Amino acid sequence: MKNRILGTTALVVAAVSPFAAFAQTADQVSTQAPAQADVSQVDEIIVTGSYRRSLEEAVDIKRKTVGFSDSIVATDVANFPEQNLAEALQRIPGVTIERNRGLGQRVSVRGLPSEFTFVSINGLATASGSGGRDVEFDIFASEIIQQVTVQKSPRAADEEGGIAGSVNISTARPFDYEGRRVVAAAEGAYNSISEKTDPKLSFLASDTWGDWGALVSFSTARRTNRTDSESGINFRPLTRFLSASGTRGTQAQAVLARDAGVIVQNRANAAETDRIIFQDKVGDRAYLNTQDQWGGSLSLQYRPSAEFSLAFDALIGRYETTEDQYDAAAYSASSRSTLETIHEYDKTTLADYGMVVLRDVSYTATQHEMLSKEQINETDYRQFGTELNWSGDSWKLHALAGYSGAEKTLDYSNLKHVAYAPSRTRWTADGGETIQSANSASIDMYNSPQSYLFEAYETSLEQITDDKYAAQIDFTKYLGLDVFPALTSVQFGARYTDKSKERQYGALNIQGTGPGRVDYLNRPMSQSELTPIGELVPGGAFSIRDLNWSQVSNDYARRTFRYDGFSTPFTPGDYYEVSEKVLSLYAMADLNFDIGPVPVSVNGGARYVDTAITSSGYHQIQNPNGTTGFTPAPISSDGGYDKVLPSLNVTAELTDSLVLRAAASETLIRPALTDLAYKRTASFNSFRFTDGNPNLKPTYAKQWEVGLEQYLGDGGLLAVSYFWKEIEGVVRQALTGAVPNVTKYNANGTIDGVYTFDVYQPINEAGSYEVSGVELVAVVPFGQFYAPLEGFGINANYTVLDSSLTGTSKLGIPTPPVGLADNTYNVTLFYENARFQARASYNFKDKYVEAIGYEMYPIWREGYGQVDLSASYRVTDAIQINLEGINVTDEATKGYTMDPSFPTMYEMSGRRINLGLRMEF
Repeated sequence: MKNRILGTTALVVAAVSPFAAFAQTADQVSTQAPAQADVSQVDEIIVTGSYRRSLEEAVDIKRKTVGFSDSIVATDVANFPEQNLAEALQRIPGVTIERNRGLGQRVSVRGLPSEFTFVSINGLATASGSGGRDVEFDIFASEIIQQVTVQKSPRAADEEGGIAGSVNISTARPFDYEGRRVVAAAEGAYNSISEKTDPKLSFLASDTWGDWGALVSFSTARRTNRTDSESGINFRPLTRFLSASGTRGTQAQAVLARDAGVIVQNRANAAETDRIIFQDKVGDRAYLNTQDQWGGSLSLQYRPSAEFSLAFDALIGRYETTEDQYDAAAYSASSRSTLETIHEYDKTTLADYGMVVLRDVSYTATQHEMLSKEQINETDYRQFGTELNWSGDSWKLHALAGYSGAEKTLDYSNLKHVAYAPSRTRWTADGGETIQSANSASIDMYNSPQSYLFEAYETSLEQITDDKYAAQIDFTKYLGLDVFPALTSVQFGARYTDKSKERQYGALNIQGTGPGRVDYLNRPMSQSELTPIGELVPGGAFSIRDLNWSQVSNDYARRTFRYDGFSTPFTPGDYYEVSEKVLSLYAMADLNFDIGPVPVSVNGGARYVDTAITSSGYHQIQNPNGTTGFTPAPISSDGGYDKVLPSLNVTAELTDSLVLRAAASETLIRPALTDLAYKRTASFNSFRFTDGNPNLKPTYAKQWEVGLEQYLGDGGLLAVSYFWKEIEGVVRQALTGAVPNVTKYNANGTIDGVYTFDVYQPINEAGSYEVSGVELVAVVPFGQFYAPLEGFGINANYTVLDSSLTGTSKLGIPTPPVGLADNTYNVTLFYENARFQARASYNFKDKYVEAIGYEMYPIWREGYGQVDLSASYRVTDAIQINLEGINVTDEATKGYTMDPSFPTMYEMSGRRINLGLRMEF
């Protein structure tokens, strides 16, 4: 009999593969049929709250699973230093996270991009409103989650959709516990930059009576985090100035020759001018991110016998975040400006690419900006599902049906004040800076509020509805054939899913007089209510540089410029809807036999996938008679594809403690619903449109893996595996056309000019690419080797990746694919005794390409490592005190373009210290 791995203070986050996509959430039943090497036949596991004991049980799961599995322990209800579910998952071998403002947001497996990872909760594909296949984990409170599995070698019965892997999450059920269980926890979390202390409360109650059981859990938290940043320091090709008509272009050409000795042969030749670089924009920014998050789960379970179980699960929650961004920026590439003096240039660092970088330049008319931005994100998510498990003497039936949905509202505003003046911008060690130039008209951009004029109060509103339905039925027949004794079971099943995304969008800018209001256009910023940056965001002075400036608060902007009756209307031409219906049929078999003295388990099968897609929205039709402008017209299309996906998993027990594993399969990841939509997004500063592509196909992968696992006893493990993937049809952005006669307006409503805009769309790239890697896992309790170290141990993993995948640069610059990191590792040192537990963890993700600027220049996110600490003391059997530290070394998040000497970002989000109390009744 197998029980799910839950307990009073700990749970196992286990990476298992067989049947885990849905069976992990089931209350498995006993059977007289021959046992297969499946997690559903793991012996009963009782977790007592000990970290080491939980590691032992996780290793035991790994050993008894067909296919590749990895395990890690995270404790329930406020006993591990994680801010959300994403950060809880980073301890799993091969799993890393992408951070935003110091908070884990998306999960990637084995260094591959996050969109290659499939996520489900209780067997249902998870909706978060992102529109992509990657899930925004920051909306989920980790306390309501009870078990997580990361699946790396799929079986035919597992839902397809993860080239990197599948993350399967389950919530708790009442029969997971023995009798009544009530647990509550409270903590306060302090951020070192904002100097705010935030509350967090968690509660779980579970009970069973006879054949029935019920469980409820709830978590609520507030997070106030401040991030100080230098960013936006990207490459900009000098084509911006050299291609301009009049004196802007000729002066740039002359200054370049005079000060840098660079002779431009043809100012209209982008192939030449795109390799001469200057700084696009330098910004000093302070962010205040305030999050309110709550989530709850309900489970009702009917289990009249060990052979029958029926469960209903509900998961609901809300995630609200308001991000205030205060930005003092200098836009070097303004439409009024050009080069004045080149103080320093670099012809050597990027000489291999024929590139010259202007490191330190004075400009004639920099666009200085004071920007007060407010982004309000409200996400409501809910999930409801029912699951049936029923078995007889030689068969088992499993069925589930459910719904997962999210509704997201994004309310954005930007109050923009602008001052045009000469200035000097240059790279520094960590970012960039703008200072006064030698020109007598230059200003101190931080202390000249009278020079900044109101230009616009920009608003946009976006509403997204993300709905996913699923139903599945699965039948297993256990066999005992005299003619073929090795064949122990066969399994058949079908699954139907229906996914859709609907999006409404609109924008409205206040550029002058609003109804019943005075005319704000060109009004000096000094006439508004100004607040020093150290008071706009809590925590005092700007921490990155010795700077102080004042600007308008978002609260004042909202009260002043959103006049009575103001609203941002939706634009019909920005609407789109995409639906995807998938029918899957599968069959597989399990075999158990001996090769000499070696027991071997084999699972093989195939899954047939038939997908139908409907995309509807609007496209832009140019106005007749040669006039400028475009009119939206409705459009829709239907498409689809089908595919057979085989899989094979083999396990051989070479000795009592040495296991050989092998796996091979084909799998896919479908394109993001957002990419399939009929939509057009305009980037006027880049002179480009970005369209969707309803004709996209999935990205496919052929993959295999082989590994050895040495079990040491007392929960110890040493494991190594080699994996290989051939990936075909990678989705990337490509230039697919051009639109002439596009009128570009300035923020104040005046016409900047009429231009030809490039059109980019996501496409399936031709050809295939290889990705291979090695994964190492070590779980070593030191006491089994040296008695005085009893209680000490290490839990570590390391993944190294090698890829022939390349990103796309119009200049032919070698570029790895966006999001792929070559090295990741996690190390946790632990100690525990009967009352005290302590852990120190270090997590590292190597550098990776975050984006490709202007489709030419790879922008890198530097390698990032973070130290987290956790300690707990059990005062009594019912009361425990926890102390946790997140990012205790106060690491900065950094980035650069092509070479570290050209930094693009330097962000500090501070340390977070948590003190909590956990009580069990």
